Amino acid sequence: MQFDVVIVGGGHGGAAQAAQLRQKGFTGSLAIITAEPELPYERPPLSKEYLAGEKSFERMLLRPPAFWAERSVEVLTATRVAAVDAAAHTLATTAGEIGYGQLVWAAGGDPRKLNCPGHELPGLHAIRTRADVDALKADLRPESRVLVVGGGYIGLESAAVLRKLGHEVTVIEAMDRVLARVAGPELSAFYEAEHRAHGVEIVTGAGLASLAAVGDARLATLTDGRQIVADVVIVGIGIVPAVEPLLAAGARGGAIGSPGGVWVDDHCRTSLADVFAIGDCALHANAFAGGAEIRLESVQNAADMAITVARVITGDPAPYHAVPWFWSNQYDLRLQTMGLSIGHDQTVLRGDPATHSFSLIYLKAGKVIALDCVNAARDYVQGKALVEKGVAVPTAALADTETLLKTWHPT
Repeated sequence: MQFDVVIVGGGHGGAAQAAQLRQKGFTGSLAIITAEPELPYERPPLSKEYLAGEKSFERMLLRPPAFWAERSVEVLTATRVAAVDAAAHTLATTAGEIGYGQLVWAAGGDPRKLNCPGHELPGLHAIRTRADVDALKADLRPESRVLVVGGGYIGLESAAVLRKLGHEVTVIEAMDRVLARVAGPELSAFYEAEHRAHGVEIVTGAGLASLAAVGDARLATLTDGRQIVADVVIVGIGIVPAVEPLLAAGARGGAIGSPGGVWVDDHCRTSLADVFAIGDCALHANAFAGGAEIRLESVQNAADMAITVARVITGDPAPYHAVPWFWSNQYDLRLQTMGLSIGHDQTVLRGDPATHSFSLIYLKAGKVIALDCVNAARDYVQGKALVEKGVAVPTAALADTETLLKTWHPT
């Protein structure tokens, strides 16, 4: 098989890449390779509506099946890429050798696994694919005791859903607070309190030392000596970027561990000729992180990088420059984040957390660099221009909920 463009990955990035190429007039042959048996689908609902049984898988498809056929996009499902030959422009896959003119790597990452004794026990669950969540739901029984390892978005979102479903939930986080990698201490404290108010036990500052089988259950021993018995264990400790074939082919990559990934320039090109990378696995210098090389695990990043690559391939190049944004739904709380709070030196509280509607605004050298908005959509929308332009706003004005943030938009 031979295609003008091959996209590896069937998530948001891969689907957006194919759609953007066709939208921008690309008429060459085009294929998406995905290791999963399904057509491209949404990932965020996996830890929320799909786990809760509120959203069917069919409603999670990013495009109806006819979309791909109508646009002559061949989707090769249940196909894995074993190796990349950058010189020959070929992929070794489980479906045979596939040639490409240009390659877009949108493979995302695989769930990071535990490395403590007991990590090999069966029945440990991740939340990354439909199959992961289906297996988790099959293991749940009425009022299961669930241990969630990791206090990031995935861990907290799944904890909220499972608690609403009536399960007994404990979240353990090795760092001293939940969301420590993505939010300030004020937001962490708010979410810890909310989860505890809903009956979730939150344990911070203690990692998982070992797991042991006790009948059908698991005995977790923490690094502080505490022991927890669980019927179900969910591991949500991040991802390992799925870039091994690219690195083996000679692509420049990040350091092993964090942030890892494969390096790309400001047009999402890797160091290999005719090979791009987008989304979770792409290590790039981000203007909203002060130029630091980071990976962004977000729908926004995947979609905007897909636009960047589509413009390069169709002859209308423009460098990647997009304000990062994220969201998380937990209980009746919708968190919307604009920008990156990395390196902030001041935090302004706007509103009252007790009302469940407030924003935390992060500044660096007096300029707005990020907002965390909880049930405060207006702040989120109006805050984008402040982050994008790095606007300096008096802290008293930021704290005053009667003063709209758009008041300070640059003219």
